[in-house]
Amino acid sequence: MSADAPIHDDGGAAKKMAGVFGSFRKSIRQATEKSPRPAGQRGSKVSELGSEETKAPPSPSVTSPLRSVAALFQAKDEDGEKGGAMTDPNMGTRLKKGASIRRSLRLVSRKDKKQEASLAVQEGSSKEEEEEEAAWEEVEETYTLPELPHTPLSVMQINKLIEMEVLEEAHLNLLALRLEFQQEGQRSGQDLPMELAKKEKDLSILYSDLRRKIASIVRTSVSLPSRNKGLLVHVARIVQEEDKRAQEPGGLQGSWMEAWREAVGEGVRDKVESVHLEQSHLNASWLAVHLGLLGKAVVEDLETVKRDIRWSYPRSFKVFSTYVEHYHAAIKQHLNKLLQQSTHLKDLYALLDWIVHRYHSERIMGSPALQPDMTEEKENLQLDEDFLLQLREKFCITVKEDMKAFTIRLIELENEEMWTARKRPDREEDFLNSHFHMDIWTKVKGNVVNAKRIDSQLELKVITSCLQELQDFPKRFYAAFQLHCSPLRPQSLWSEYSITYINSFAALLQHMEDYQHQCADLVEATKEEVRCLHSKLLQGLAEQFKVEIKPYLGRMMTRKWLTNDKDFNQLYDRTELLSQQCDAMMPPHSQDLASELHHYVMKEYVGQLMKNKYSCKNRKHEKAAGKIRAQCSKLRELFQDMRSSKDWLYPVGDHLSDIIGEKNKADIKNRLQPLLEQYPDFSSKHLTAVLAFRGLPRAREHQRILLSLDRLRKTRTFKDSDQSRVDFFGGMEVTVRTDCLSRLSFFCFTSVFPGN
Repeated sequence: MSADAPIHDDGGAAKKMAGVFGSFRKSIRQATEKSPRPAGQRGSKVSELGSEETKAPPSPSVTSPLRSVAALFQAKDEDGEKGGAMTDPNMGTRLKKGASIRRSLRLVSRKDKKQEASLAVQEGSSKEEEEEEAAWEEVEETYTLPELPHTPLSVMQINKLIEMEVLEEAHLNLLALRLEFQQEGQRSGQDLPMELAKKEKDLSILYSDLRRKIASIVRTSVSLPSRNKGLLVHVARIVQEEDKRAQEPGGLQGSWMEAWREAVGEGVRDKVESVHLEQSHLNASWLAVHLGLLGKAVVEDLETVKRDIRWSYPRSFKVFSTYVEHYHAAIKQHLNKLLQQSTHLKDLYALLDWIVHRYHSERIMGSPALQPDMTEEKENLQLDEDFLLQLREKFCITVKEDMKAFTIRLIELENEEMWTARKRPDREEDFLNSHFHMDIWTKVKGNVVNAKRIDSQLELKVITSCLQELQDFPKRFYAAFQLHCSPLRPQSLWSEYSITYINSFAALLQHMEDYQHQCADLVEATKEEVRCLHSKLLQGLAEQFKVEIKPYLGRMMTRKWLTNDKDFNQLYDRTELLSQQCDAMMPPHSQDLASELHHYVMKEYVGQLMKNKYSCKNRKHEKAAGKIRAQCSKLRELFQDMRSSKDWLYPVGDHLSDIIGEKNKADIKNRLQPLLEQYPDFSSKHLTAVLAFRGLPRAREHQRILLSLDRLRKTRTFKDSDQSRVDFFGGMEVTVRTDCLSRLSFFCFTSVFPGN
């Protein structure tokens, strides 16, 4: 017989082939009974000779019927070679035909490849070129199903093949068993005998086992690409074949393609959930680390799918797109879990940044390694709108809570490091300063900058959250300051603290100007709270100063004052200390405080003239006038250094000194007009008190001076510019006698001498 003759032409060969199939079935039974797959070795297969490999599992496609036949022939051939003779002269033709069938199913093992390569060498082709072409060749969409066994294996044997992942062999026998069931069903009609019902149950169990096994292989295919690469070819063909036979009896309900997709999804979810996730209390950066590892895992898996897995499937499976789709779904589900676990601001920001910027960037879905398969629409993670809204809202709420906790902690630190320790404040560019305003604004700026990296809408919400919380900070700070620092009054340290916080909150206001155009209302509301705090601190300084100088002012314009400078020196020293403190206060608050206290000191100083505590007799008025002039001059120099804005107070001492020190009583009238022009609220009762201090008796000249003042007041035109000066004399307490007798004498004098 010729070596090229077909197998079916040789009757002896046909008998021999039938004998081989019998031997094959027997070998399978022996393998099932004697060589069960060890636990944990999912890749174990039935070898060509019907027993397990002891060293390494063979390619998953080595146990097809044709390959089993070829293996048996090869084993015999090897025995023949040892004996020096070849058993079958037609073996080369049969091997070529078996290889052709296996190529149609892409069921090519390593040993098959060696055999084909050997044949290819005989035909003059290159082994390297063939392997490279096969490595990148897509599985053909159509295929030819091999001939089914005439007598299928038993249920236990098929089940064992499924367990050992000999899928192609198991499926062919399962199809044969299903065909028997259909034929017997047709013969039995509508009534199913017990044997047929049992076979239907066996089919259902076997198909369920097969589907579970396929799902298991698909789930782990990305993690074990080299192990499952050959198996996936059979998986794809089984899925195709079973979907074709979906309407035939004996199979499973539901689409096998859909089951394959679900298995892909389950594998992806398992991989996402398996990415290392530390507990938050063990690692402060737990989420950032996890998201980095998650992105890396996604890229590596999709690279494996693109490089290896997809070549085991026909193009209709859309393998890469399916995996991308399921990764999107698994990531969405996983992000919901992470959102519930994220309670800190940095974790929520890491989550937002990963979703908005990193997921679709070149680091993950936009990776160059995934191009050109990764289209633009595949890159983007289509999250539910409610999820993003919830994440943004939680981020803004956490920003506000974090800001509140931060400011509370700042107050606690200020108490621990400054107030309790009685530590003096630092100076920066000659100003007393505490750096908490920079701490606050650094915190705010960091939150805003991070939010801006996400988008402008989140930036605005974060600014709003920060400013809303900062509105309450001045109140909380002042309450804590009052609680812990009030016992320090009237020590200079208390004043230094007050000045320090006036400066610090002023600096905080300057920082807030950055967001005036974005949140004008909130900025103004926060400014108002800070202004209120400033007012309280300034008022506290002013009240403390007033309390300290009140005893010294109360002893002005007395006999002792005229001969002793002790009280004035105390007043001067305390005012000088105030001047030094104002030097450490940032403008305009230093000027505001200086102006207020300048007004107070001069009004109280001059007010002592109105209380009729002393009368300068025996020409002592000249000495008193000189003393008033000198003391007012010294006070003026201090308040000038303090940059008081009430410069209109400077001449009052000179004007009063001119009246008090005038040698000629008649010339006092000439001193009234300059005084009245600058201080329009100077009245007759004030003049009466000044004249009483000078020691001028209530006689004719006394009345003439009062009459002159009255005429000047009537003829003088009041100007708007005088409005700021009408509060100096107007509120002064006057205790000199202004009873009806004195008014009557004045009325009589003006009636008798109307021209005077």
